[in-house]
Amino acid sequence: MSEKETDTTAEMNISRKRPGVVRRLYDWVLHWAETPFGGPALFLNSFAESSFFPVPPDPLLMALCLGKPRRALRYAAYCSVASVLGGILGYWIGAVFWHLVRDIFFAYVPGFDQVVFDRVQQLYRENDFWVVFAAGFTPIPYKVITIGAGVFGVNLPVFILASAVSRSARFFLVAGLIRLFGPSIKSFIDRYFNLLTILFMVLLIGGFLVFKYVLH
Repeated sequence: MSEKETDTTAEMNISRKRPGVVRRLYDWVLHWAETPFGGPALFLNSFAESSFFPVPPDPLLMALCLGKPRRALRYAAYCSVASVLGGILGYWIGAVFWHLVRDIFFAYVPGFDQVVFDRVQQLYRENDFWVVFAAGFTPIPYKVITIGAGVFGVNLPVFILASAVSRSARFFLVAGLIRLFGPSIKSFIDRYFNLLTILFMVLLIGGFLVFKYVLH
């Protein structure tokens, strides 16, 4: 696929910290779609992105699904399982090693800074499940949330459940759209996917609030 075809909105979610390095990593990740090792590369990408790697798995997932639409749901499963496992690694890093690695993350890993981390701590005080779910499904940097969950002592079963539901929903949505509509849906996903995920979250939370305060 050409550079123009593979530039997706997921790329815009990557921090501008060290942009040259991140761009090279992005191109390197995408090249695996043209090799026999696309599936394993997708699994590793999804796993690593959940705790430290700057390139999200969505571009590679889309490229693989477009190349082999019949395997789209399988690729989404790879992403989902690997992302949750990687999230558990992020949780473990936060819970056990954060005092040793925090300066490295703040200096070199996109998305991490003290202001953001302070905000994550505040959010976790309000609702553990929805913070993890929102980060797993929307463009919010998931790795910040997974490590923050360990640092701030979020309930681990709640963290795993929210991660599994949100990451599966995100990746199966992308794969399902491509399987149903083929290459014609790609430009729509490129342009509107992040907006649609945010809108979906607003509607979902709004529905729960209506049920809680109006219908209950």
